[in-house]
Amino acid sequence: MNRLDALRGTTPPKPHDARAIAALAANPGCSRRALMDGAGIDKDAAARHLGFPAPFGQSPFAITRGNVFEALVKADGCAELLRMLREQLGLPIAEVAYHDVENVGAHLRHAHTRALFDRAVAEGHDAGTVYDHPLLALEIAGHAAYLEPDVVAFQLGGRFHIVEIKSFAVIDGQADPAAVAAAARQAAVYVLALRRLLDELGHDPLRVSHEVVLVCPENFANRPVATLVDVRKQLAVLERQLDRMTGLDRLLDVLPDEVTFDLLPGEDGLPTRSAAELADALRRSDARYAPDCLSTCDLCFFCRDEARQEGASDLLGRNVRDELGGVASVGEALGLADGTRDPAPGQEEIARLLRNAERLRRECLT
Repeated sequence: MNRLDALRGTTPPKPHDARAIAALAANPGCSRRALMDGAGIDKDAAARHLGFPAPFGQSPFAITRGNVFEALVKADGCAELLRMLREQLGLPIAEVAYHDVENVGAHLRHAHTRALFDRAVAEGHDAGTVYDHPLLALEIAGHAAYLEPDVVAFQLGGRFHIVEIKSFAVIDGQADPAAVAAAARQAAVYVLALRRLLDELGHDPLRVSHEVVLVCPENFANRPVATLVDVRKQLAVLERQLDRMTGLDRLLDVLPDEVTFDLLPGEDGLPTRSAAELADALRRSDARYAPDCLSTCDLCFFCRDEARQEGASDLLGRNVRDELGGVASVGEALGLADGTRDPAPGQEEIARLLRNAERLRRECLT
């Protein structure tokens, strides 16, 4: 952990939230991101200092719209939410309780959340309970990240379901796939945190369902509609990435001891380190840029510029990159395709496919 602290330098670690943790699962093969997130480095501050700021964050209008929709779903003791949970989970009308964990005060919320779920599992009452504003914790590379899911529903049969409330619309039964995927990754963070909480309490973690309830406005009105979303795939990727971050020593071993990503902030909080020196330090770690990074990582524009200069195959998109596993650049792919480059060990099959593709391209052009 001392090496990670040295990598971060003089600034305190930046706390992780659910969105940041979910983004880890969006590009699990990026060593640069794993190191920076493991050390708790503020990637947004680094990107701005490098001259590659990313336009992240919701507009005030989107934030207001989201808050209004969530308030509607939770109004009158979550009346609208209970209606949808009865439809999706079969909660009985007469046996639903509502607990607002936020009412105990922020400093007690995590302990109170643990006590509520411990009692709920131990007593095993066959009834439905909705927990609003619980506070969960998840360890990220040795640091505890505190997370607040929108709602947790405890339903018949002793299964917990995470409820994720989003303000993007479902139009004629269809929603934006990218928005749904992002919501699923974020919900998977809450599922994992609650599973680990139950495991710490000595209960079966699988009592937390892998199916989450996604609540969105339907069509162009504010009437909410609920859908069950299976997040097993997102859970598997997230767990692998978090396990990878606990073993960051392997990534740190390839970095020279003098390498640091410290911005060296002055008394006014502004960086005093030169941008060129910071960029050189970052380039000592391997990045795995893909177009998806533009919506998930603060360093996306810096890494994209780096990838363009290197002619990286990642610029072609994740599907192409995965198909060309072991091929590091566009130039290498073109060389294998036209025969001007000999395949390295393990690249023989990829080279054969690329040569066939090049042959078909020439035949189509003649």
